[in-house]
Amino acid sequence: MRRKKTAAAVWAAAVIVMVAGGCQKKYEAIDLRGAETEAGAPAARGTDAGGRLSNEEEGLPQETAAIQAETSMREQNVVGDTAPEFKAVDETVYVSGDSVNLRASASTGSSVMAVSKKGDKLRRTGYAKEWSRVEYEGMTCYIASRYVTDSAPQQPEGQSQEAGGQGASDQSGIGLDPSWKYAEFSKINGGSAKLYKAEGSSRKGITVCVNAGHGTSGGSGVKTLCHPDGTPKVTGGTTGAGATSAVAVSGGMTFSDGTAEAKVTLAMAKKLKEKLLAAGYDVLMIRESDDVQLDNIARTVIANNCADCHIALHWDSTTSNKGAFYMSVPNVSSYRNMEPVKSNWEKHNRLGESLVSGLRSAGVKIFSGGSMEMDLTQTSFSTIPSIDIELGDKASDHSDGTLDTLAAGLLAGVNQFFGAQ
Repeated sequence: MRRKKTAAAVWAAAVIVMVAGGCQKKYEAIDLRGAETEAGAPAARGTDAGGRLSNEEEGLPQETAAIQAETSMREQNVVGDTAPEFKAVDETVYVSGDSVNLRASASTGSSVMAVSKKGDKLRRTGYAKEWSRVEYEGMTCYIASRYVTDSAPQQPEGQSQEAGGQGASDQSGIGLDPSWKYAEFSKINGGSAKLYKAEGSSRKGITVCVNAGHGTSGGSGVKTLCHPDGTPKVTGGTTGAGATSAVAVSGGMTFSDGTAEAKVTLAMAKKLKEKLLAAGYDVLMIRESDDVQLDNIARTVIANNCADCHIALHWDSTTSNKGAFYMSVPNVSSYRNMEPVKSNWEKHNRLGESLVSGLRSAGVKIFSGGSMEMDLTQTSFSTIPSIDIELGDKASDHSDGTLDTLAAGLLAGVNQFFGAQ
């Protein structure tokens, strides 16, 4: 059901939720890489091959670090314990700890379905001494009872929660889970994406992955397979037809005024993020800095597991100011019959058509028929509607006002795509 966007939602920020390592699409279980404790904080980096941050690097308060240490020692002894008997209750409780795990069952050995933040409001339906059964975003979860209270958190002076408003809390990022399908094909995956979760009456429960193209230092010096089955590319492009491997992430082109494409795609991604959040969409941001160590396969696999669609932002390398278009799935039978392309190519093209339609409605110049066939790594590994949208080329204006217009057009396209689902 769509709710009318309130004025407050336009200026609203968003809350980032920590969903590293086992994030699933909405309404499915979320498992967290590095969430080793009931306090939800990652383990110290020292000897951790996964590169997780220390308590000092995460900026955790001392009390949270102490809880983490205590819980980590106890967890080894409680996995596999007999499930507790719950007393049926129906009451409102609030999370009293920072980044507390919500689990699939009353055991620290069970999967993490979500991570709650301090002050989150929960409905408790069952109580045992060690565990509480709660409802969270339509899911039944279990939380350690010591991390909930029946006392509502005090609102900071001067702060209010208006209808449709949204708050902001930065907790952590989403890394590539090696157990995810196609993750083994990635070569650069030490970075992380971030999930921004819209709040308020306008929230749609739909996650849009916004992928600012390029921006991976060293990416052009590493190669990954073009297709998961090892077959060669069927079209040209940055990598020619017939190749079986391509650069993990290209460096991108340079605009006529000397600006790097990667900087413009990043600025574009941030504008689109804000418009999507204000409209009630959750947003998975692949990149929010000049360098994220995620190759094209890692970006795609993270999007597959944590979003409902994937939009990669680019500008073409031509110099004619030709307008916007999307990279459509090549009409080549061998390619369209290769999984996961076979099961998803029609969705990819439909998303591209919707985005071009939205851009056109915003007055954006469109190139030719609005599409160009291209065999891309992103498309070859995508299991959700996924598209590379080219928003112009080297000669195109990329001023702040133009980026704002492009973002409005892309939002219109996203609305059109999900409205037709």
